[in-house]
Amino acid sequence: MSYVPPDLITRDAVPTLQRMARGFPILAVTGPRQSGKTTLARSAFPKLPHINLEDLDTRELALADPRRFLARFEDGAILDEVQRAPALLSYLLGIADASPRMGRFVLTGSQQFGLMNGIGQSLAGRVGMLTLLPLSQSELAAHKPQRTLEDTLWQGSYPALHASHRDVDAAQWLAAYLVTYVERDVRQLLNVGNLATFQRFLAMCAARSAQLLNLNSLASDCGISQPTARQWLTVLQASHIVTLLPPHHRNFGKRLVKAPKLYLLDTGLLCQLLRIASARELQVHAARGAVFETWVVAETLKHRYNRGLPPDLHFWRDNHGLEVDLVFEHEGRLHGVECKSGTTYAADWLNPARRWRVLAGAQAADPLLVYGGDSSHVRADHQVLSWRDLR
Repeated sequence: MSYVPPDLITRDAVPTLQRMARGFPILAVTGPRQSGKTTLARSAFPKLPHINLEDLDTRELALADPRRFLARFEDGAILDEVQRAPALLSYLLGIADASPRMGRFVLTGSQQFGLMNGIGQSLAGRVGMLTLLPLSQSELAAHKPQRTLEDTLWQGSYPALHASHRDVDAAQWLAAYLVTYVERDVRQLLNVGNLATFQRFLAMCAARSAQLLNLNSLASDCGISQPTARQWLTVLQASHIVTLLPPHHRNFGKRLVKAPKLYLLDTGLLCQLLRIASARELQVHAARGAVFETWVVAETLKHRYNRGLPPDLHFWRDNHGLEVDLVFEHEGRLHGVECKSGTTYAADWLNPARRWRVLAGAQAADPLLVYGGDSSHVRADHQVLSWRDLR
């Protein structure tokens, strides 16, 4: 029986996953909990049976006799949260090598350490990997086209908050998400004994979103050692709660900063951790600019991940504070992106990007400004893109 998803929010990654299924015997979809991995897999491959390995009885069967368990699915299956039964991965290796069939099994997992370790040890070279973050602007615009910028930023992008069959209070859901998933899963991986310290660490990461990472300062503010802060941050990255954007290393004749920039990957979680109580409050909040920049970075990552591309995003900043928020390479050219949450265009917003373009020389394309207004247009030396058109 074919799977029919409860909500018809079409995911941009469906064609990418189906394309990968023509070249890999096994596919793996990773991403944060509740980002829609299972729904994506079942939508892309509606005829494959869905096996949830978080179900205790199912997991016990898989662990007791992995070979016999997999033999039940001769035509393949979607194995959800497969890191719960890592022994299956070794047996999947034999299945993949014994048959030329592509796209037979689809694996999903939220705890990327467990899943990636198992894939690296057992299935290297046989798995097509796709990272799925929560809903993108293009996906939501087709579903809820009239949302305001503040609603978009404050509510965030997790599919459960936008399901038409559910009436969910965003603040309550996000608070529960932090407790149920982030604190439980991440603390389990880290074996954190002091919950209050870890909660403070999450809050301090949120307060630094869109800022240069100073690991010493972060550790000091949380009352933990620098190695502990580094370990906790690594697990938050692997859990797709935060990301680190590295600086772009091209020598333009100036000394560049070497520290990465820290971003949360969902602005709803960011606003929850910053204690921003409503979309209305976000309109005048001091962190509005940082929240908007965080959103642009997350949307750009979603665009690349949904197409099966590596992230390859950077920022550029010299030792005098001149900064371009995003830098990436495309077709041999360097592209610079500035993020401004203001709703009225101002020409001087592009001054850092103009200076960067002079330093970068012929390899730099016209810079792009993403702003909080509703009108996209092209200027003499740059493009202006409304947040609504960021897709």
